[in-house]
Amino acid sequence: MTTRPDTPLLDRVHKPEDLKQLSDAQLSRLAHELRLETISAVSETGGHLGAGLGVVELTVALHAVFNAPRDKLIWDVGHQAYPHKILTGRRDRIRTLRQKDGLSGFTKRSESVFDPFGTAHSSTSISAALGFAVARDLGGQCEGGLGDAVAVIGDGAMSAGMAYEAMNNAGALNRRLIVILNDNDMSIAPPVGAMSTYLSQLYAGESFQELRSAALGAFSLLPKPVQLGAERAREIFKSVTVGGTLFEQLGFNYIGPIDGHDMDQLLPVLRMVQERATGPVLIHAVTKKGKGFAPAENSKDKWHATAKFDVATGKQRKAVSNAPTYTSVFGQTLVELAAEDDRIVAVTAAMPEGTGLSLFETRYPSRCFDVAIAEQHAVTFSAALAAGGMKPFCALYSTFLQRGYDQIVHDVAIQGLPVRFPIDRAGLVGADGATHAGAFDIAFMTNLPGMVVMAAADEAELKHMTVTAAAYDDGPIAFRYPRGEGVGVDLPESSEVLEIGKGRMIQEGARVALLSFGTRLEEVQKASEALSAKGITPTIADARFAKPLDKELILTLAQNHEVLITIEEGAVGGFGSHVAQLLAEEAIFDTGLKFRSMVLPDTFINQSTPADMYAQAELNAEHIEAKVLDVLGVAQIGSKSA
Repeated sequence: MTTRPDTPLLDRVHKPEDLKQLSDAQLSRLAHELRLETISAVSETGGHLGAGLGVVELTVALHAVFNAPRDKLIWDVGHQAYPHKILTGRRDRIRTLRQKDGLSGFTKRSESVFDPFGTAHSSTSISAALGFAVARDLGGQCEGGLGDAVAVIGDGAMSAGMAYEAMNNAGALNRRLIVILNDNDMSIAPPVGAMSTYLSQLYAGESFQELRSAALGAFSLLPKPVQLGAERAREIFKSVTVGGTLFEQLGFNYIGPIDGHDMDQLLPVLRMVQERATGPVLIHAVTKKGKGFAPAENSKDKWHATAKFDVATGKQRKAVSNAPTYTSVFGQTLVELAAEDDRIVAVTAAMPEGTGLSLFETRYPSRCFDVAIAEQHAVTFSAALAAGGMKPFCALYSTFLQRGYDQIVHDVAIQGLPVRFPIDRAGLVGADGATHAGAFDIAFMTNLPGMVVMAAADEAELKHMTVTAAAYDDGPIAFRYPRGEGVGVDLPESSEVLEIGKGRMIQEGARVALLSFGTRLEEVQKASEALSAKGITPTIADARFAKPLDKELILTLAQNHEVLITIEEGAVGGFGSHVAQLLAEEAIFDTGLKFRSMVLPDTFINQSTPADMYAQAELNAEHIEAKVLDVLGVAQIGSKSA
């Protein structure tokens, strides 16, 4: 049994306005209790911890100074929003985080009026805050009213172009808007890129001309003790030729850097900005990811995401599996290929660990490129690498690949460049919910001329597909695989290069053909066992390719069976739709074939376990069995059919 922390001040807080009854000293103590409660809650649920611990003081200060929900507080990505949820009336549910029917791991409009905008992908907060600010100035109305718009964005999220597009627009519009740059020197992975270097230089120099704020003298308005004590409120030398900081050039008044864990700095600065800001202001707060919990502070990724853990020791309670993860199989296979081919390079967007590239990065650092949270750049960068004769593997989560779609179309597909796209987290992903589900990549990748699209049925197939992608130079190629452990098949010592556009037969049967694309194959086989017990033994095939289709295999299945059912872990418009198009073109439907396509439903499925999410999607074995019986017109209870 987990021991809950002693939190007498936090126990008095049921809504943000309760903080306004507390003194500044009490707010500091409240922040300490809030940190303990956050650690305790995540120890029971697992989830994103490091980012939330880094903004505890900032969360308290924001809610003490501003007036949510009238003032719109927008947390970029939402990983760091757990303390915010605790202070906004959701403490009694905080231990349901990321569970079925529980609190989302991100901010979510339908969950609370204190979550004005859903954020689960990075770099959107400034655009959203500017939208609220303009709506306010134009007399717009929404739940809670419209007051100040405050965006909290991390330095990692600032590496994405969308953040600068928003800042450029905000500077031009000159609306009252507050952006807080939460500079913890890392996003998920350790920091990369010129922006991180720039922010570091703001407070790393030894000599400075002056201690000043770029907010046109606003720093002088702060209390003297704060001015004298702001050790990190330094600024890089002003070049005569450049003049001004990057943020000033974008039209923002700049204040900082300030210590994001020091309430004696946070509270006066926020109060001053709330009282006196007219146009866009950027407050640069320096924080520490994982602050206040030693295991997180000492971890390389600062416990960006964690399983359940013991608070006293920090030991995580992870389920033990004999099967490797799909991600690790891809990563290990790529390393093996790179040892034989020095043209293989790897590209990822702030996710070397999540995409399995950490080992590759260690072995071949000069051939591994973490481009920060910049998926559009990652794709075009990979396209030019391919044009330059390299073999780029652009490894992104399915849900993040969506952000680079224009570049996939324009810079890769139209030019026919051989970029390899390992698509991780394909299908439903569990606790991260709808925002991170890989539901759409089959549809949006198969629509592109010249694109090859594969899906691995198991970890052995993934190894074959990685090798196949490395060997394919005729154009772009993608292969998708889910989150988590494989099904436990033996991995081959040597992998084979698959024939492009050719599937494989798994089992010969009669009347019904089940054509699987991806890891639902295991569920198809379970359904087959149940059907066989009822006297129906279906044919089973693994498509392997959604594009190009194995026309010979599909037409053979269609012509030799009464029923053909496709099963995939993607939305409508994907593999099944392409099969239906083929059958229509070949006039197969005129023969009386009964065709069905089992896909993800036309809805967003909230967080739960992957098994439960697939149950909701009706893509588990029992649903496949029921579909077969329904199409055959066979009663499901006590019936036999030859």
